[in-house]
Amino acid sequence: MRLILLGPPGAGKGTQAKRLIERYGIPQISTGDILRAAVRDGTDLGKKAKQYMDAGKLVPDEVVIGIIEERLQEADCANGFILDGFPRTVAQADALNRVLANLGQAIDHVVSIEVPDEELVERLTGRRTCRGCGAMYHVKFSPPKAQGVCDKCGGELYQRDDDREETIRARLKVYHEQTAPLVEYYEKAGLLRRIPGQGSVDEIYARIEGVLGG
Repeated sequence: MRLILLGPPGAGKGTQAKRLIERYGIPQISTGDILRAAVRDGTDLGKKAKQYMDAGKLVPDEVVIGIIEERLQEADCANGFILDGFPRTVAQADALNRVLANLGQAIDHVVSIEVPDEELVERLTGRRTCRGCGAMYHVKFSPPKAQGVCDKCGGELYQRDDDREETIRARLKVYHEQTAPLVEYYEKAGLLRRIPGQGSVDEIYARIEGVLGG
């Protein structure tokens, strides 16, 4: 099972990816994780990526694609994988098709978890983090027993800068601008599976399993 997982910040991609990993026994491949691993391992492509990362620049497509190609040839990808955070553009999607064709493989499904922006803003702006132990809460969905106080260590709960409404709306705007052409690309290819991302974790997972034929 070779999957691409699409979805805006706060859609629950990470939670669903964990379930899919357990169900299918395949790895989740996040571009951020594999870039850091390539840099840490000192591979040729990792050294190239490090030069850009150290300079605060975006790593060029050809380097990212090369690192992904290396990763897809590792033994744990023999039965498939879940790509998260890649591709981000149509050019990257074209490059991924070429890489997979060289490996005699192809994407089976592109799962797009879709949630209205207003609900995402509510989900993300409601998050609170403990300054002491890092525990996470939500003012609506999983509030602490005492407002502003961590149940576990008694530490102060605060709202991270990237959970503020203006930051979230800016991130969502970028996501939609980047992803709209990609959604259209995979829809034309007959690979896109739209999943409503509202409801319980189990309900959303059941929808995904339904389109994957699980």
